[in-house]
Amino acid sequence: MAFINFSNLKNIVRGEEEDSNGLFEEVLLLVLSRAARVDSNVESIEIEHVRKAMREITGVDYSEGDVQTAASSELFESQPLERTLANASGKLTSENRAAVLYCLANLVRADDSIRHAELDFFDRVATALKASPSEIAGLKITSE
Repeated sequence: MAFINFSNLKNIVRGEEEDSNGLFEEVLLLVLSRAARVDSNVESIEIEHVRKAMREITGVDYSEGDVQTAASSELFESQPLERTLANASGKLTSENRAAVLYCLANLVRADDSIRHAELDFFDRVATALKASPSEIAGLKITSE
């Protein structure tokens, strides 16, 4: 079980130093957790999808409660999600941004029903992360 406090995201908001690996993990958890509840219909398959993605990409095993807590974080009482992600964007690598969007796209498809609110959320996240079209498509250079 992991302790969730979004300290790296909070440090960015305050203009302080952050751990780039920790920042990526926090952004990924935050985006996926919020996406799971964006349509007000949190399904267990979506929560499990978030947990699996976090385990595979970061190696951290978050509980269902952790995901629910992250989805309801009070981090956004000080500024909206898009602004938080925009502030974090410059500190993330292209691979980090592509991974977030790849996992988010998979989550949106997880329950076999894509809703307008989910597409809107994906678009807002991609825009806030200042993702390039190739990052959105999950493309990356494999050889020079």
